Amino acid sequence: MSPAAFEAWCLSRPAAHKVVQWGGSSVYKIGPKVFAIAGLSRGDAPAYVFKVSDIAYELLIEHGFARPAPYLRGAKWVQLAGQDALPDEELKAYIDQAHALVAAKLTRAMRKDLGLAPA
Repeated sequence: MSPAAFEAWCLSRPAAHKVVQWGGSSVYKIGPKVFAIAGLSRGDAPAYVFKVSDIAYELLIEHGFARPAPYLRGAKWVQLAGQDALPDEELKAYIDQAHALVAAKLTRAMRKDLGLAPA
């Protein structure tokens, strides 16, 4: 997936926004919480990092599609092995899951304020 397509998909998730931080990385958030990051890895190749479930963490790493994300490995974040490590539709599904996992950790009031929970 191209960096532009990754950004477009992340920003199309409900209540998502982007900030640039951590050395110029594009950081995608729901409220104050990060659900995905696009930055540059060694050699200026795009690096996609996102939150995953426990099972997805094991699966993606075991099959070589990703590695534990630097600085975030204990929290079950992965960094894809490359921008084309997964088919676009599969990566979109993982981004959707990352968004849902992070949104679920927001307070009920914050989810309501962001339009993520019924009134």
